[in-house]
Amino acid sequence: MKKIISLVLMLTLSALLFCSCGKESYGKSFEAKTGIDTTDHVIHNAEITVKGYGIITVALDETVAPITVKNFVKLASEGFYDGLTFHRIMSGFMIQGGDPNGNGTGGSPDEIIGEFSSNGIENNLRHVRGVLSMARRGANPWASEEEKEAARNSASSQFFIMHQDYPSLNGDYAAFGWVTSGMEFVDAICADAKPTDKNGTIPKSKQPIITSIRIIEK
Repeated sequence: MKKIISLVLMLTLSALLFCSCGKESYGKSFEAKTGIDTTDHVIHNAEITVKGYGIITVALDETVAPITVKNFVKLASEGFYDGLTFHRIMSGFMIQGGDPNGNGTGGSPDEIIGEFSSNGIENNLRHVRGVLSMARRGANPWASEEEKEAARNSASSQFFIMHQDYPSLNGDYAAFGWVTSGMEFVDAICADAKPTDKNGTIPKSKQPIITSIRIIEK
């Protein structure tokens, strides 16, 4: 009888551990880590399907970054991202995709305002593991104020998913959502990547393909 009870307890504990692993990217603990309470926020849901890996499900917070989220939803709904790739992968940092040129130089036709504090817009979503944020052009320290402003407002279609926490990005990039399931696929993409330089450049033939990004309204 004792052996049966022990076996039941072990199976129960294993089940609890298994369930908790799938929830690393959302829930109250994640909200505390990101610095936000999403109770009354307007949230959109999307599925990023990556060929050979699986589906990364994400929540897009329109309350935190309304311009960024509306732009992302519009592009996804139009099929803009279908067939594009993750062209820049840095394990321990992030995976970046959404560039039609596949090399970090391209984007969609429209650029949007950078929704982050250094651009005068409040955005308290922190760049922790699983958070989505928008890529943009950088500016040299000696650039003119006009050039710096243009760089802050240069995001269009390229986005990245944080592989690990990176607080130095807070306040300078527009975080706009987070992974709710499928972080294991982000981990796998990072593990498989073989960048050709320290900037995370992935050869075109080796770039993971974004089969589609679909907006799933619940």
